[in-house]
Amino acid sequence: MKRSEINGILKDAISFIEEMNFKLPPFAYWTPEDWERNMDNPEYREIRENCLGWDITDFGHDRFHELGLFLFTIRNGNYFNPSYEKPYAEKIMVVAENQITPFHYHQKKLEDIINRGGGNLMLRFYNAAPDNSFADTPVRLQMDGRHFTVEAGSVIRLKPGESVTMTRGLYHSFWGEEGTGKVMVGEVSMTNDDHTDNIFHDQMGRFPEIIEDCKPLHLLCIDYEL
Repeated sequence: MKRSEINGILKDAISFIEEMNFKLPPFAYWTPEDWERNMDNPEYREIRENCLGWDITDFGHDRFHELGLFLFTIRNGNYFNPSYEKPYAEKIMVVAENQITPFHYHQKKLEDIINRGGGNLMLRFYNAAPDNSFADTPVRLQMDGRHFTVEAGSVIRLKPGESVTMTRGLYHSFWGEEGTGKVMVGEVSMTNDDHTDNIFHDQMGRFPEIIEDCKPLHLLCIDYEL
């Protein structure tokens, strides 16, 4: 992805989040110059080490608006650093109409996906077989206190305010329902580690390759490693 495209995605998403009256922490709006001043400041070590902040992915396919996801990690723990005691994480995401997040499951993380407002979120589910293929077994779902079973490959609709629990080993893919507008999606989960805990059904890259054709508007979490 070109940095100029990432900057445009950031501007659009920030505008939508503000329109939804959702407030982000102050470091969300740091400029690269702010980061240059604070990158080595131990007071902000948690932001860097736990990958808080902006996260944009095209899953390695360079078709973000068809196959992509926009995220901001608000809080997170760390499986590999015991000095961080938080066993939980929280994200806010923006999902456009027909913009697909591909099938994946988590080995460690248990999460709730919440429609925080906007359009409807569509989700499709399969249990993962031992060889990481799609199992044909019924899928057990938990939605806002309701426990029920659906057939493998079933699609459910989350309207604003509704949520669903993603248990470990549950393949899920989601997208915004056509004709309903962008969706602001919340995620409340156990500690999140996108480097080791995502199992994709098809070969995918989790983080984008960035072509630096202009200055960053805001740094992404992967920029902290540079």
